[in-house]
Amino acid sequence: MSFVPVDDLLKAAEAGGYAVGAFNCNNMEIVQAIVKAAEIEKAPVIMQASQGAIKYAGIEFIVAMAREAASAAKVPVALHLDHGTGFDQIMWCIRSGFSSVMIDGSKKPLEENIAITRKVIECAYPLGISVEAELGKIGGTEDDISVSDREAMMTDPEEARYFVEKTGVGSLAVAIGTAHGRYKGEPRLDFDRLKKIRSLVNVPIVLHGSSGVPEDQIIEAVKLGVCKVNIDTNIREAFVDAVRKVAGDHPDEIDPRKILGPARDAATEIIREKIRIFGSSGKA
Repeated sequence: MSFVPVDDLLKAAEAGGYAVGAFNCNNMEIVQAIVKAAEIEKAPVIMQASQGAIKYAGIEFIVAMAREAASAAKVPVALHLDHGTGFDQIMWCIRSGFSSVMIDGSKKPLEENIAITRKVIECAYPLGISVEAELGKIGGTEDDISVSDREAMMTDPEEARYFVEKTGVGSLAVAIGTAHGRYKGEPRLDFDRLKKIRSLVNVPIVLHGSSGVPEDQIIEAVKLGVCKVNIDTNIREAFVDAVRKVAGDHPDEIDPRKILGPARDAATEIIREKIRIFGSSGKA
């Protein structure tokens, strides 16, 4: 099976009242874990590569590994660029075979964000490539952010309506209280803001920074219209914890397969858990 456009997966999720998991892949074992988890759960899945992953592994290796995994998969698999910030990089990913790209112009003024998003869409849509954009600022961690600063970083619902109308973007990542990386305190999602955004825009909503968000809050966000949920940190934690355990229990072990194999299994299990929370198990 070849890569499918993310838009196709999100339209089905929107109609079915569930969310599709988008899991960051950084090496071969995590690529394998993502697809294995999706197959066990019979769920559609999005593999996504960040700029850091592309820099580490190389775009050719990322695409080759993902394509090999997708070609043998019995479930729909998409390959998505996570947080693309440059037009040239996004075109590089499209030429390399990604089925979906994210243009993150959230740090730009609104009209500049609209302009760069439209430029990407003009190139991607004729090729059947999905486009995600972001409005609002999703920070690194939530601690030490004042209430006023936190509010200022969040997505303005009216701006979201205007942005979607002006761009025609396929999906929109919004800032409603999540953050990238590890949380030092418990995140508090702004569900009233999410409801307002959902009432004003007619495209699937994406939730970034979802590792560490309590299960009940994720379930509520999906009920309120979130169709794509991004997970990275939780996978890294499970993977590295397993590596540390094997290395600690067997300090003389020098076979990488015996160290990374259990890490791959741990990543598979956390991804399966997230798929069930998102409600996409059995939806492939």
